[in-house]
Amino acid sequence: MSTALVLLIVGLTLFAAGSWVALNIRGAAASLERRAAANAELAMHARGDLGPPRRVASAGSYRLVGTLIALCGIVFTLGGLLESL
Repeated sequence: MSTALVLLIVGLTLFAAGSWVALNIRGAAASLERRAAANAELAMHARGDLGPPRRVASAGSYRLVGTLIALCGIVFTLGGLLESL
């Protein structure tokens, strides 16, 4: 498998996944926030702490990370296109 094909596949996958979260399609960022809160609550209960869970990350921070991942996907895709020339 050539390097250009690998870069194109990885780049397009990163772009699709990152833009899905960055644009909050079907509530992706909000569900990631709820999942992080549930995991934090389960970890606290496993330790015996029954207080309210601490907020790990907000939906806005997940959208920011999604934007960065989508931009990296564009870079990989452009690298794959340039490699194929």
